[in-house]
Amino acid sequence: SVRQGESMTAPLFRHEVFPPMLVQMMAVGEDTGALDEMLHKIAEFYDQEVEATTESLTALIEPLMIAFLGGIVGAMIIALYMPIFKIFDLIK
Repeated sequence: SVRQGESMTAPLFRHEVFPPMLVQMMAVGEDTGALDEMLHKIAEFYDQEVEATTESLTALIEPLMIAFLGGIVGAMIIALYMPIFKIFDLIK
């Protein structure tokens, strides 16, 4: 498409691979002659979006990992003390 003289955004509008906001921002960048600046702004936007998603996943996974490790430690403590309690029962 670009080789045939179309703009970069025309095929993106047709195939709907990227979100419409991204394609519209690219179209504005092409129209104003500041495509490089617009692509940089798009990259910053998606970097912030990825960072926010990563932070929210980390905030979700952290308590789950603490609970999981607490369960493992609790199971190990129970496994270590059960023989001692059985010995006390045999002594009585």
